[in-house]
Amino acid sequence: MKIVNYSEFRSKLKEYLDTVEHDNEVVFIKRGESNGSVLISVDEYNSINESLHLVSSNKNRERLAESIRQVTKRERDK
Repeated sequence: MKIVNYSEFRSKLKEYLDTVEHDNEVVFIKRGESNGSVLISVDEYNSINESLHLVSSNKNRERLAESIRQVTKRERDK
């Protein structure tokens, strides 16, 4: 994660956007006394949303947990 202040981010906007997009880097932008902002790539954003969707329902969480148990059991039984 890169941490930059707003002025630096603004002056090197293209560089930071390229870094986020091509290197999958996260950029945290500090803004004075505020909490700041985080810049991530579209791919990272989509991945986070997909993960949230997968665990958003009890049924999906149960299926994922069962799949993990099955894989773990197979690994132990080898």
